[in-house]
This record gives sequence, structure tokens and C-alpha cells, in this order.
Amino acid sequence: MPRYFFNVYFDHANIDSIGEELPDSKAAWREATMGTAELLRDLDGRFQPGRQWRLEVTDEARGLIYVIWLTGSR
Repeated sequence: MPRYFFNVYFDHANIDSIGEELPDSKAAWREATMGTAELLRDLDGRFQPGRQWRLEVTDEARGLIYVIWLTGSR
């Protein structure tokens, strides 16, 4: 099964060094969207207008597959 990595960028880079084995890129997208919801909830109000948050999904070769960008604005 292929391994996917989920890197988060907010205040600093949190590079996933372990990854997760998933059946395909569709499953990786599902994991990314569900993980984004959880991570935003965990920010507990620290995500403010003018800030950006990003989650990147990469494959085993560290090739970029998906990016989820969140930008706060007024």
C-alpha cells in the first residue's frame, strides 16, 4: 500500500516524517480534509484574519499531490 505524508504549515513547518499507508490518493484526500477540520478546531481561535494555514499531501517520493490552503481575511 502506498504511503502518504501530511505536512502542516502554520507558524512553523510541521513535516510529517512517518506518513500513513492508504489505498490510494482518493483516500489521502479524504484523510487530508478530515484532518484539516480537526486541526482547525485544535487551533482554538488562533487562526485570525491575515493569517494563512496550509496542509500539503505528498507521496512516498515527496511529490506534491494535494494542497489545502486556508486564508483568513476581513
